[in-house]
Amino acid sequence: MAVKRTHGAGVSGSGQESSRKPTVSIVGAGRLGTALALALTSRGYTIEAVMARTLLHARRAAKLTGTNPLALVSTQLDQLPRSDILFITTPDDQIAEAAAGIASTIDSRSTKMKAVGKEKGNRRGQTVLHASGALSSAALQSLRDAGFATGSMHPLVSVSDSVHGAESLGSAFFCVEGTPAAVAVARKLVRVLGAQSFSIKADDKALYHAAAVMASGHVTALFDIAMEMLARCGLTERRARKVLLPLLQSTHENLYANDPAHALTGTFARADTKTVRNHLVALRSVELPESLAAYQLLGKHSLRLAKAAGARPAALKKIEQALESKDEGGIEGMRDEG
Repeated sequence: MAVKRTHGAGVSGSGQESSRKPTVSIVGAGRLGTALALALTSRGYTIEAVMARTLLHARRAAKLTGTNPLALVSTQLDQLPRSDILFITTPDDQIAEAAAGIASTIDSRSTKMKAVGKEKGNRRGQTVLHASGALSSAALQSLRDAGFATGSMHPLVSVSDSVHGAESLGSAFFCVEGTPAAVAVARKLVRVLGAQSFSIKADDKALYHAAAVMASGHVTALFDIAMEMLARCGLTERRARKVLLPLLQSTHENLYANDPAHALTGTFARADTKTVRNHLVALRSVELPESLAAYQLLGKHSLRLAKAAGARPAALKKIEQALESKDEGGIEGMRDEG
């Protein structure tokens, strides 16, 4: 059952109406979608509906908000309220499909309205935002054609569960792009959450998201590689994780205080040629090809950081040769300079 009311007052209205916060519905009540619902609810927004793949997931998300929104499944698009703001927080490959489904439902409603002599519904003041980092607002073209303001609003934060994710959204940076009206709505939402926003060109979304994966997902993968290496030293997985986390935390703190060149510490920052060679020999001896490849690739980048920080060029050159060598004997046989 659709909710009947006026629209857009919380976005662009004036006087008494402008104090009303926009209403929100969320299509895709997974971890991020539910985290957004919780964060916005805590700041006075009304969540009118949450939609998930199963009714169980939808009801779970609705219960977490504590405000009793409609719990819907994806086959109930026709029951979505006409909220001021609609978030699509499905997996990336389902966003365009969800948008097209909503647009088709709107067209069907409009046809029925015309058949009974009513005017077509006005979409002015209504905004649709998706939360994908990799896709631009172009994924919502079908809804833009239907008269919505469309955009993307992606939080640069790792959300592993909805409750903690809702708390972390307030300290995130959000990448925002889309139509001017949608960008204005998204920026206001970000401010209300206590967070900050920035914008890039729509064509750069994939590169932007690759950077995010590099700084988060790949760091997690590297952490797992380090745990595997410690397992070869006899540590349990639990112990290896506990041992490495303070080290990762100290690196995080260094990056807050310094640029990467000066946050870099350890072997490559000191240009310890012999230590790098010993690392390479050890990695080859335990037959961890992924660990070796990651060490070599990231080691080359660390060399550039070390050079920027003023490390000895001759020593860095020796390390570069060791990283590129495929011959273990050649690595061991190289002599240090200086």
